[in-house]
Amino acid sequence: MKFNIRSIFTVAILALMGLEVSAQEKSLQSNANLDDLINYALGNRIELKQAQIDQQIGEREIASALSGWFPQINATGNVSHAFQLPTANINGSNVPMGQKNNSSLSFQADQAILNPQLFQASKAAQFVRQGNNLNLASTKINTVVTVSKAYYDILTSEEQINIINENISRLERQYTEAKARYEVGLVDKTDYKRAQISLNNANAELKTASEMRKYKYDYLKMLIAIPASESISLTFAGQNMESNILLDTTEVLQIAKRVEYKQIENLKDIQKLNTQYQKWTFLPKIGAYANYTMNHRNSAFGDLYKDNIPSSTVGLSLSLPIFTGNKRIQEIRKSELQEDRLKLDLQNLENQISTEYAAAMASYRSNMNEWRNAKENIELSEEVYNTIKMQYDAGVKTYLDLMTSETNLKTAQLNYLNSLYAVLSSKLDIQKALGTVDIK
Repeated sequence: MKFNIRSIFTVAILALMGLEVSAQEKSLQSNANLDDLINYALGNRIELKQAQIDQQIGEREIASALSGWFPQINATGNVSHAFQLPTANINGSNVPMGQKNNSSLSFQADQAILNPQLFQASKAAQFVRQGNNLNLASTKINTVVTVSKAYYDILTSEEQINIINENISRLERQYTEAKARYEVGLVDKTDYKRAQISLNNANAELKTASEMRKYKYDYLKMLIAIPASESISLTFAGQNMESNILLDTTEVLQIAKRVEYKQIENLKDIQKLNTQYQKWTFLPKIGAYANYTMNHRNSAFGDLYKDNIPSSTVGLSLSLPIFTGNKRIQEIRKSELQEDRLKLDLQNLENQISTEYAAAMASYRSNMNEWRNAKENIELSEEVYNTIKMQYDAGVKTYLDLMTSETNLKTAQLNYLNSLYAVLSSKLDIQKALGTVDIK
């Protein structure tokens, strides 16, 4: 009983301290970096606000369930008028019993002393809180991962657009040079026509990349709960993507650190408590009660409330279930089977997490190899392009050779960016699999 009363007062104190106060919204400054976006998302994302409200709902449910330990006071009243009074035969004569007008007002207080359902509510409170906290933590982890990926995706798009713009600048110079050579009769018109085609394609590619960038900004705004109509400005200063790709691949996977694992463990604890509750239903319910009733009766309605004939009682109540058609036994067996099912869910989750980690690690290592290869290809492509450009200017190489080398350079640069983003994305997947995502 002492444990239960402590639980009641704990809930009451937490409520008085304003546990329901929600996290204050944070503002997003202009030229926001990744940390700014994550902090803003953790304070404003709709899914997180919903998880915080779920926490508050959970506290209300706990307080509601534990309120049964407090005295329950009720009042009932009635007024009645008898058109015909009941009669009793006394010594051969019919004698009316009672009076035509009656009124009563009753107050009753009940106090639970032994109640299996309230025992369960007291012990389940900590698991309900833990479950809500784990749901919030899971939402925060997903927020950090998705916002980080969206930021890196935008950064990749910005770099791609820069590469395309550089490509357009080269093509414009080549087009001008090729047209000038044609006009002086050094080459035929096919060179500058090819240059025009390449330039048109590059401009179309720039348009496509710009439209995709706009969508990625809108997607980021959706993630962090900024209206699509509002503008958002990001800064990529100091965001060296290469410096963020390294990861300790020797870190051992500890499945127990995953929030999903803790959530199922929490469900197991709740189900185990439910099984115990089904066993507690064999116990009696014991309570204390006290009541007081005011009784008014009179044959004349106007004089009904002139007199009061009160009554009052105090006592103990006992309710002991004896036979319920084996319902309690079946509920115990069902709850035990649900425990066994959760154990299998936990085993299945362990297999899923191990597979998820293996897939993320394989993807990370594969992407790292592609990134190293792409980085080397950039250096080679730049060297080849610069050489062929000098040879073309000297009249040794054809414009087709120059265009091919320029295309190879642009492809190598874009492949490098895509592989770099893939490495960063797979690194986040590994951190999520390991349960090491920093949620502030």
